[in-house]
Amino acid sequence: MELAALPYPIVQAPMAGGPSTPELAAGVSAAGGLGFLAAGYDSAEDLRAGIRTVRARTDAPFGVNLFVPSSEQVDQAAVDAYAARLRGEAERYGVALGVPADDDGGWRGRLAVVAEERVPVVSFTFGLPSREVIEEMRRAGAYVMVTVTTPDEAVAAHEAEVDALVAQGIEAGGHRGGFTDDAGDFGLLVLLRLALRLTPLPVVAAGGVIDGAGIAGVLAAGAVAAQLGTAFLRTPEAGTSVAHREALSSYDRTAVTRAFTGRRARGLVNRFLEEHTDEAPLAYPHVHHLTAPLRAAARKAGDAGAINLWAGQGFRFTEQMPAGELVRRLGAEAEEALTRAARRRFGR
Repeated sequence: MELAALPYPIVQAPMAGGPSTPELAAGVSAAGGLGFLAAGYDSAEDLRAGIRTVRARTDAPFGVNLFVPSSEQVDQAAVDAYAARLRGEAERYGVALGVPADDDGGWRGRLAVVAEERVPVVSFTFGLPSREVIEEMRRAGAYVMVTVTTPDEAVAAHEAEVDALVAQGIEAGGHRGGFTDDAGDFGLLVLLRLALRLTPLPVVAAGGVIDGAGIAGVLAAGAVAAQLGTAFLRTPEAGTSVAHREALSSYDRTAVTRAFTGRRARGLVNRFLEEHTDEAPLAYPHVHHLTAPLRAAARKAGDAGAINLWAGQGFRFTEQMPAGELVRRLGAEAEEALTRAARRRFGR
């Protein structure tokens, strides 16, 4: 797999928890981009089914994203205090809070499926996998990518001999994908340029890229491709909830919060985010499990006020159109923007 060989330099960001679907991944890949399955919360069986669904729809390369299990220490007393604070939310939605478990979420099982199915591209988020895992994926024929949010993480990933980096700027929607929750808040352009200076690896640029001109901008800055997630949230293939889709056109800003999962993530500012961000502890996946029933109940009720409305800073420019059509249009816009910029003279 060579990222530079993609017909369009567009990678669909893996968006775990609903928006990413096999249909979305297949639609993006079939159109000439690189679609991704977000397997962070999938069982091994569901992941295998998703992979086979993508392959039934397209012969084009695609990827699977995996969450590296957290090794960060959790303050159980802080988790308990947060649970007590959320009892009123549980009463509001008529559900019991989830059990704030500490588990690896089926990590080894998902790795085995990816290897057995010989997935072309595997990306890792929330940490740097061991060299043994990287080598295991390579033996299975996978191209290995790792999400980084700081220059130091980029260097560590290079030293671990991964194939490419996903440089995620602070503008990105969804979880901060770095090795630790408190990694730096680098903007995309600075992080991209530093990663390219410090490593020889191809870099995919992620964070706030929403249109063709944005893709052109990161390509001009040296990226091999742009990764877009928010741009695909309103496509018919995405599993985005109705309330989330509607919120993208009615909410006015985003912020970074731990309120929903215990790990920093950017989403639209709704009631739950405003009321609970200040008290939410650093405790992933504990808080994720704790709030899962609340979020599910809110989605069922169509109540955007308590849903994790992940979105990047460019969310206002999302559009409703099929994923393949969006890829082709963004690709054409990027080419046009690069051509226009090449013809322009500075100062004239």
